[in-house]
Amino acid sequence: MKKFVVIYRVPVETMNEWKKTTSPEEMMKQGKEIGEKMMAWTKKNEKAFVGEGLPLGKNVRMTKDGAKPETNDLNYLRIVEAESADQVAEMFKDNPHFDIPTSYVDIMEVPHIGM
Repeated sequence: MKKFVVIYRVPVETMNEWKKTTSPEEMMKQGKEIGEKMMAWTKKNEKAFVGEGLPLGKNVRMTKDGAKPETNDLNYLRIVEAESADQVAEMFKDNPHFDIPTSYVDIMEVPHIGM
């Protein structure tokens, strides 16, 4: 089995628009709904996951000139075991994350580094 990093992403513009046009009550309702769908999806696919997924918070971008806060579209990280990226894509095709307009995931194989 190979390992893949899957990063859930939501464009910054989408999140900004949602926050601007959605009441706090509706945001909580939508968050609860997608959370329940995500828990069911995760349970259905739990055998493919390596460890727990990790929510990704605000980031600091470090360069040779120093560190500063930077906004990005990274939302969540998950490690998946599968035979191929196609198999991961098949597993994720019904992921509730895609209920969020313009959202997407990046699937990246973790290459074997051997001596």
